[in-house]
Amino acid sequence: MRDLIERARYDQRAFFTLFVLWLTAVLIALAMIVVAFSGGLGGGGAEEPLAVSEPTSVPVAPLLGGVTLATTEPAPGDLALQPSPPVASGQAQAESAGGGPPLLTAEPAPGDFRLEPSQFGYGIQVHGLIGDPRHTVGVVKDKLGLEWIKQQVRWHDFSSARGQMDWSGYDAIINAANEKGLRVMLSVVAAPEWAISYRDANPEGAPPDNYQDLADFLTALVQRYKGKIHAIEVWNEQNLDREWDTADGVSAARYVEMLKVASQAIRAQDPNIIIISGALSPTGANLTDPNNPNRVIVQDDFAYFQEMLQAGFLDWVDCVGAHHNGINLPPDVEWQDAPAHPKAANAVFRGPFDNPHRSWSFKSTIWGYRELMQQFGKTKPICVTEFGWASAEGWDTVPPGFEFAWDNTLKDQAFYIVRAYQMLRESGFVWLAFLWNLDFAQKDGIGPTDPNAPYSILDFSGAPRPAFDMLSQMPKP
Repeated sequence: MRDLIERARYDQRAFFTLFVLWLTAVLIALAMIVVAFSGGLGGGGAEEPLAVSEPTSVPVAPLLGGVTLATTEPAPGDLALQPSPPVASGQAQAESAGGGPPLLTAEPAPGDFRLEPSQFGYGIQVHGLIGDPRHTVGVVKDKLGLEWIKQQVRWHDFSSARGQMDWSGYDAIINAANEKGLRVMLSVVAAPEWAISYRDANPEGAPPDNYQDLADFLTALVQRYKGKIHAIEVWNEQNLDREWDTADGVSAARYVEMLKVASQAIRAQDPNIIIISGALSPTGANLTDPNNPNRVIVQDDFAYFQEMLQAGFLDWVDCVGAHHNGINLPPDVEWQDAPAHPKAANAVFRGPFDNPHRSWSFKSTIWGYRELMQQFGKTKPICVTEFGWASAEGWDTVPPGFEFAWDNTLKDQAFYIVRAYQMLRESGFVWLAFLWNLDFAQKDGIGPTDPNAPYSILDFSGAPRPAFDMLSQMPKP
């Protein structure tokens, strides 16, 4: 009888044990399904990064344009990093129909914060005022699988008088992007002639004399496209007089004054728009006007960034703008490691190898801005509003000053772009990233001497370069 009782107890315990194991297995399976399903909706952790091949140099002949970098080699020097300000309490934003990263709802605690990988936005700069905008946004969304476009707004090209503006080209690209479910970032630059009183020999771009003129323009811009634009970058590379052409030269303090006025105007009209500070040019140099040694015409981006921090620019932005066009280094090579990199042996452009400096390195620059913010004691997300690698493989010439394009094969360009996107997404502090560029080579109509062309991922005929194909296949969680 005792054996029977013990056997019954054993069978009962065995049954209970098997039941617990079965239930555990069911719960684990359900959890895996939930994780897999949520990952498919945009959640989940960072993807496994693709390996970046050690490229073989194929030198043949010329440096960087379109955006970013002094044409002279920077003197070895200091570092510089970027910050960004708090989001107003009423600025928290629900996901719009087009999808994309939500605004942070509060100022991060002193020290640090991290963005979830699902908050990362994949974007590209387009030449949206030329050609069929519906075709352009179709390529971005359907072929490349990206979520954002960047379109520059050159104020001075379309405003002949105060209160007058030709919106037709912008109407076309912004409406087409919204119809396609893409988010739109506008980079506003260059005050018109009627808004400025000073022009020197470098009249590419200047701020308005009266910052209220910019506020009025931004008010009209946001009112016209209410709900259709999702981010605005206030100016571009303002540490160069090419973009900040004033009698006093470049000035971080003056830029922050203008940024404050611009930010208040944007927030008054639409607090859901992400406000991005103008990205700096990684110059690595300080230059003064030969005719006026007190007038700074190029300022080291790290020094300028520190001055922006001290002037409180983080209080007026949601994201810190940053640029880097990767010269002839892979994205994960830091400046001090460049001389030992295999490319150093045969590179046509010698800057990163013979004169190492952080301004040559994509990683050293972007991560360096982050470090500056941490040192300052206040961090915000970074929005990389322009990055890319130039390649002149198969060309007979390149734009003067862009000799490094000879050092990047088309395969290099493709691998570097994909690896850079992955690094930025996995960083935990980059919010948006815009590749420079989709289609300027085809639409500018200039040919190999166009400074924008070596960066395009469509060639002169509009055919995909290898970077286009690799980007289209890249996972975009």
